[in-house]
Amino acid sequence: MKTRAAVLWDREKDWSVEEIELDPPKSGEALVKIVGSGLCHSDEHIRSGDLPWPLPIIGGHEGAGVIEEVGPDVKGLTPGDHVVFSFIPACGRCSCCSRGMQNLCEQGMYMAEGFQLSDRTSRHHARGGVDLRTLLLLGAFAEHTVVNEANLVKIDDDIPLDIACLVGCGVVTGWGSMVTTGELRAGDTAVVVGVGGIGINAVQGAVGAGAEFIVAVDPVPFKREQAQAFGATHAVSTSEEATNLLQDLTKGRMADVVVNTAGLGTGKQVGLSLAMAGKRGRVVVTNLHNAMENEVSLNAIDLVLYEKQLRGSLYGSANPRVDIPRLLDLYRHGKIKLDNLVTKRYSLDQINDGYRDMLEGKVLRAVMSL
Repeated sequence: MKTRAAVLWDREKDWSVEEIELDPPKSGEALVKIVGSGLCHSDEHIRSGDLPWPLPIIGGHEGAGVIEEVGPDVKGLTPGDHVVFSFIPACGRCSCCSRGMQNLCEQGMYMAEGFQLSDRTSRHHARGGVDLRTLLLLGAFAEHTVVNEANLVKIDDDIPLDIACLVGCGVVTGWGSMVTTGELRAGDTAVVVGVGGIGINAVQGAVGAGAEFIVAVDPVPFKREQAQAFGATHAVSTSEEATNLLQDLTKGRMADVVVNTAGLGTGKQVGLSLAMAGKRGRVVVTNLHNAMENEVSLNAIDLVLYEKQLRGSLYGSANPRVDIPRLLDLYRHGKIKLDNLVTKRYSLDQINDGYRDMLEGKVLRAVMSL
């Protein structure tokens, strides 16, 4: 079938919205009509080259839609089902999945390759028959895509898909970074460094877990305002300001959990975040760093004497088949805000406008409605 998609052909060039040819689903795969797709910074990392994954590629990984067709051997999914994309496959059988670490599923080793899990070939083809990769095995910047069932989480039909798509990445990642990876407890002090589509949900996670103080750090006034609207108790523009504030708020005990969710992480920021953490404080690094960065600046004696902890977090340490429906239940019962996350909506043809607005700090989350 023919459909349309946003394809990246070259680094630092615009996404090209064009007609592509889409093959039918094979064994274990489904054809999905995409309804909503979030514009996440991770796709920008591909365009900028911070993640030097191979091109050409269809972008988009924070998506939701309706299944139109299933291939042979698909279990538990039928045409008409509403689904959210999990940007990491969860096979349910490997060592990691069996130990409750679906975010580290061994099938994830193929994410950067961008071809189908079942046979390492492409279902998406551009002009001249060129095989297209799909970002994180999904390709959600398209009207239709073919996805392996390991990346699909069935949800109830009552939640709008252009809202449900947000739970495919930003909400799960931000909330989980604070609550699951960071192990925040009621009465703790939390810091969120970088209040974008992931950071704002780390703020929501801190609110949901009952933090006493929640300090948001972002240089953009709009994002500081939004952080407080979502429950942050304080908002400052720099880590240095946050460090001084924490001294006063906690009488020197400092933060229990600091979550790094800036657009692009730096080794310097890791050290600044560790300086904000107190005894046995946890610093959670969720934001991506340039793939070639190999140096981190930190005070090693503090790391030892105060037993500070530095933790990486992929997908908020989530189990997507459990956490995606659970977070949607919280939304259904008014315990988490999703509608308010969407600052602006764009069409597929406006994708480059959406990313420009994101990079200029004008949106919390931009959503593409298809």
